[in-house]
Amino acid sequence: MRIIIAGAGEVGTHLAKLLSREKQDIILLDDNEERLNSVSANFDLMTVIGSTTSITKLEEIGVQTADLFVAVTPDESRNLTACLLAAKLGAQKTLARIDNYEYLLPKHKEFFAQLGVSSLIYPEMLAAKEIVSSMKMSWVRQWWEFCGGELVLIGTKLGAQAEILNIPLHQLGGRDIPYHVVAIKRDSETIIPRGDDILMLNDIVYFTTMRKYIPYIRKIAGKESEPDVQHVMIMGGSRIAVRTAQYAPSYMKVKIIEKSLARCNRLTELLSDRTMIINGDGRDMDLLLAEGLQNTEAFVALTGNAETNILSCLAARRMGISKTVAEVEDIDYIAMAESLDIGTVINKKLIAASHIYQLMLNADVSNVKCLTFANAEVAEFTVKAGSRITKHLVKDLGLPKGATIGGLIRDGEPYLVTGDTAIKEGDHVVVFCLDMIIKKIEKFFS
Repeated sequence: MRIIIAGAGEVGTHLAKLLSREKQDIILLDDNEERLNSVSANFDLMTVIGSTTSITKLEEIGVQTADLFVAVTPDESRNLTACLLAAKLGAQKTLARIDNYEYLLPKHKEFFAQLGVSSLIYPEMLAAKEIVSSMKMSWVRQWWEFCGGELVLIGTKLGAQAEILNIPLHQLGGRDIPYHVVAIKRDSETIIPRGDDILMLNDIVYFTTMRKYIPYIRKIAGKESEPDVQHVMIMGGSRIAVRTAQYAPSYMKVKIIEKSLARCNRLTELLSDRTMIINGDGRDMDLLLAEGLQNTEAFVALTGNAETNILSCLAARRMGISKTVAEVEDIDYIAMAESLDIGTVINKKLIAASHIYQLMLNADVSNVKCLTFANAEVAEFTVKAGSRITKHLVKDLGLPKGATIGGLIRDGEPYLVTGDTAIKEGDHVVVFCLDMIIKKIEKFFS
């Protein structure tokens, strides 16, 4: 697949690294030579210096033969212009990174399609939705819904109270258990488990289950004593913070602590009265305590500094806050954040890359998600008539090592999948696999 990425910033660089590992034909275009040099030395891709909105430069790099053109510079207008030009010059699909929520409204979809912009992505909005989802379930590290929420993914860390520790999976109730363990993150290793694997203390375990069994998962994971979130304190008044406050359910009381007075004034204009804006330094523990940190169930650190966010969440956990969320944009810090047990980690580069990645797949894929802590991905496929996945029972399909099917939706009803399940045309199937195996899985659904 021939892919052109316009913009060698955080999102563009991370996406280029991911795709280069799959031996895709990648061109990374940017007008900053220094940014390009840091990528070209370590990854198998072509870098080109030039403006992302230059017709001459786009023609030189062969945009007319591109299967996918992705514009992810920090400038929304430049991204939209680049996609418009790329589409008119012959690119098959285009995607633009934006920061205006209005553009995502359904009524504008056809308008942008006519311009030649196939898809739009707003990473900060996606990150905010993930934060709110994690706060709705205070005991969950990651949460994801399939097909309207009847089938869910729950990622949670097992503590000493968990009922399922040190028992082989095949002894946890056999075919009658109302969940499927689809992945385990243990220290630095990600495991797609088999029947003989056991769950250990401090594992991050990813379950698929039906919505009605969520309380049961909470019980067996030993999380019933963790309080539900009603009070939220956010450090940093970024765009993610604004969207988080807007998406938070009405029963959550939100406070945002922001150091810049000018930004506080802007936040007051953007947010409703139910969000309290406090001008101050979120690193000041005396200020946090004065503003009710000890009576807060969730602390969210969204400054532009990963170290500050990690350390602040660590301090909050030591103060007894059970739910902490840190924005960590430096991917190298994610492992450190997990080793310090700071709670949920948000990385908008990974979130954005997941959404962009699904445009590469030929099968009918409605969702792709990178699991932040685990080197694994999850995708939701719609089964086509005559596809390979329908030819045999699951146990006889010969799925590649490192992949498992977590569940499916059939005629609106959720089902867990066993080896004796026969997958049918029209099913929505949730597949989990280790990093970079997803293209192999795609062949079963094409």
